Amino acid sequence: YLIDPSVNNLSPTEAISLGLGLIFGGLFVYEMACRSPLAKYPLLFGLCLVALICAVTFLSTQWFSGRGAYIHVGALIGTIMAGNVFFNIMPNQRKMVAAVAQKGDIDPQWGAGAKLRSVHNNYFTLPLLFIMISNHYPMTYQHEYNWLVLIAIMANAAWIRHFFNLRHVGKTKPAILVSGAIGMLLIALAVSWPSSQSVSVEKSEHGDQALAVVTDSRIEELVNTHCVSCHASTPTDDIFKVAPLGVVFDNWQDIERQSAQLVRRTTVTRDMPFLNKTQMTEEERQEIATWFAQRQAAQD
Repeated sequence: YLIDPSVNNLSPTEAISLGLGLIFGGLFVYEMACRSPLAKYPLLFGLCLVALICAVTFLSTQWFSGRGAYIHVGALIGTIMAGNVFFNIMPNQRKMVAAVAQKGDIDPQWGAGAKLRSVHNNYFTLPLLFIMISNHYPMTYQHEYNWLVLIAIMANAAWIRHFFNLRHVGKTKPAILVSGAIGMLLIALAVSWPSSQSVSVEKSEHGDQALAVVTDSRIEELVNTHCVSCHASTPTDDIFKVAPLGVVFDNWQDIERQSAQLVRRTTVTRDMPFLNKTQMTEEERQEIATWFAQRQAAQD
């Protein structure tokens, strides 16, 4: 899940080291910022925090697979949130309760520090929720600009969260919710739009670079080479011992029945073969797209 040779051909040790460094390095930078004079300037601090998350997002997509990158960004955010609760918010609360019980003085910094981190956790909530389910949306993490997609989704989710924060203090601004919904719609349209990586079915069917007719036997050969190690009744893959999502290609009827899904996952979202473990080439993806276009044309 973590290493994608087409992104960066890392060894397992290198990938694990980079992943841990990214998470704990990001946490260290965040903690130092919270303890610095920068924390006294909420707007400036917020901009620096956004810059940190954006930098981590970009770097992770340059090092890891799209799926692994998203999870690492989520791991950093989740680690920051957990650290805020267990090492700052709760201890400071206990200090204040103890001070009140003993009729002692309360240090204003206890409340200020806890509030700062609580606000961060509040705005991190919805972005983290998306990352937790992002595994189900390959069109995001497999996108050509997956880092930008994630940044846009996180920013939009935090903006939507702002609506609820205002509502909790008696301020209702529907424009925020409406603009957030429009933003999510625009992001959905953007990730659904064929990228420069996607194979063009129309071009292969009608363009000057039209390919030769692709036969059913050729497609069956490609599926047997690149897909059935995982997608079979008895997978031979070293990781998947059960066909993912129950999708099997045991015979030609299975391929025909699931042809639309086959072409979508190999030529549009391009998240199959998984991490391109079987090294499907661009030419082979084009063949699948051409074959599907030929079938569609024959049915019209």
